[in-house]
Amino acid sequence: MRCSSSCLALGAALILPMASMALADECPLAAKNAHAKTHVQTVALKADSKDIVDTAVAAGSFKTLVAAVQAAGLVETLKGAGPFTVFAPTDEAFAKLPEGTVETLLKPENKEKLVAVLTYHVVPGKVMATDVVKLTEAPTVQGSKAKVKVVDGTVMIDGAKVVKTDIETSNGVIHVIDAVILPPETK
Repeated sequence: MRCSSSCLALGAALILPMASMALADECPLAAKNAHAKTHVQTVALKADSKDIVDTAVAAGSFKTLVAAVQAAGLVETLKGAGPFTVFAPTDEAFAKLPEGTVETLLKPENKEKLVAVLTYHVVPGKVMATDVVKLTEAPTVQGSKAKVKVVDGTVMIDGAKVVKTDIETSNGVIHVIDAVILPPETK
């Protein structure tokens, strides 16, 4: 089994903080100098800050989304500086699509369509829940605008329910949705 770059990044994010703290505890200079130990722990905390892709991988409920992002060649983009707001469909959301849809989208010949679908879930900038509820539409990276409305206190984006908000990452924010949303051209 091959380990993707996101798996390696996740491993580094989990191991580096523990190794840094162990060094601080075992290093005689660090033990004598509280400032040095604080510095090592600060560095470890910064290393633990995950970007959008690593946060999705660590959550465990976005396996299909992560596979699609990899197939579309968008990993480096979503690991970039951003900031980005991602409306992230769960694995259950992808399972609601008609049978064979995900498999078809993941084929190399459908990469352009897959990129369009995925970038429709991304809004440039960091848009927190308190900002989303004030919107009637959100301009997506794909180019189209997704419709936003609040129904009985629940935020909906193009008919998908936002089920969890404000998962902050080092390069933006994730809002979890219960359905895959499709840009107007692919509906």
